[in-house]
Amino acid sequence: MPASGTSEMLSLKYALIVTWAGPNVAGVDEAGRGPLAGPVYVAAVILPANFETEGLNDSKQLDSAARERWAAKILAVADYCIQPVDPEEIDRLNILHATMAGMTRAVKGLSQVPELALIDGNRIPLGLPCPGRAEVKGDGRFTCIAAASVLAKTARDRYMMQMAEVYPEYGFDRHFGYPTPEHFALLRKFGPCPIHRKSFAPVRQLLTEVPSQPCLIGLE
Repeated sequence: MPASGTSEMLSLKYALIVTWAGPNVAGVDEAGRGPLAGPVYVAAVILPANFETEGLNDSKQLDSAARERWAAKILAVADYCIQPVDPEEIDRLNILHATMAGMTRAVKGLSQVPELALIDGNRIPLGLPCPGRAEVKGDGRFTCIAAASVLAKTARDRYMMQMAEVYPEYGFDRHFGYPTPEHFALLRKFGPCPIHRKSFAPVRQLLTEVPSQPCLIGLE
């Protein structure tokens, strides 16, 4: 069969996966690549064929309460693995390569080897235990990727809420580490804390400018 015909058949197969999630097909997504603080969280999810997906969407399209409801449903029945990628790994590898490494670990952490891993974005991580396919904006088109985005986002949000109690001066319960005006102002006032990403320019600059700030203790 010509390559174009094969491509059409594959597209049809993946289109069906969008509807019913697909047996032994993993969706992979991340949450938290953009923040100045905290881990990236990566999730891989295989949904059962009978999973009711109506209303499931990219986590960014759901409010917090809806994300938590979906997370509870997914965790109850799916094969999943959630992997945090800590700031130290991000600083060592850079954000892209650290995220890709986390995706590989998440897929390997599933209880079964998937037939296929659908990766949100335009890159396929190295070292996957199965074939991979990159899907740009896949979290809005593939239910298994949407499920992964929900698990990654809710897990990261819960972690940052915990960090808000450990480092209350930074307001992590409000901005979750993202580069908001409030976060910039607090970062300038208090200096970086141990969960800030030292390789990110705003944090790196402050480490150079204010090395005597008390919150810098423990960063090195």
